Amino acid sequence: MSTDSSGTVALKSLPALKKLLLLLCNMIPLAQVAAIGGLCWLLRESPWAALVVVLGILYVFPPLASRGVTAVLPIRRTVVPIGSREFFVWWFTLNLQMLFCRFPFLEELLRIIPACYSFWLRLWGAKIGKLTYWAAGTIILDRPWLEIGDHVVFGAGVRLNAHVFTPDRQGEMVFVLAPITIGDRVTIGGYSLLVAGTEIASDQCTRAFLILPPFSRLVDGRRVKPLRERVVEDEGNGEHGL
Repeated sequence: MSTDSSGTVALKSLPALKKLLLLLCNMIPLAQVAAIGGLCWLLRESPWAALVVVLGILYVFPPLASRGVTAVLPIRRTVVPIGSREFFVWWFTLNLQMLFCRFPFLEELLRIIPACYSFWLRLWGAKIGKLTYWAAGTIILDRPWLEIGDHVVFGAGVRLNAHVFTPDRQGEMVFVLAPITIGDRVTIGGYSLLVAGTEIASDQCTRAFLILPPFSRLVDGRRVKPLRERVVEDEGNGEHGL
């Protein structure tokens, strides 16, 4: 999550019950590790069974849990009020992914097997085209919010982050969550950062260390000015109840 001071202040202002819910969600990675350790101990005399259980907890349960929660409680807004129901749904799905951010080698293992990593991202709900190449060091947050075409190449160390704090038309910082969309036959230069709402048209080859503002569009090698009213337009007022 962004460490912007406005977002931090907003989190500190939440009621105690909502702060507790945040902390409980933060414990999801620890619960995963504890479950893996406990089941390995219980199945210590059946190593193959233990391996199947560990792989299931690591790679199958998180994406299916994320899809299940978002199917029942969908996030329909781009600008998400901090403390709203949608915010907590996103926070829950983020923490389901956090173990892979803490231990990137878990994803690198999947990338060794051709097409395996793209298939796994589809389990999260991402739309991934065919023949996508993921270079070493690619880091993804918000896996369900990816829309990637065919024959896309990601250079080493590329970061994809579909959530961000950004100024609204009044200059206030707001939390934005929007898909990252990449067309067909695109090459993303190494160590680039793509954030919420970024759109890259087909047949583009970006430079290394590319950083674009939220909701930027890259067409014919040029950045199209972000539609600010689209970036920060709040689809509803007030917070949803938990």
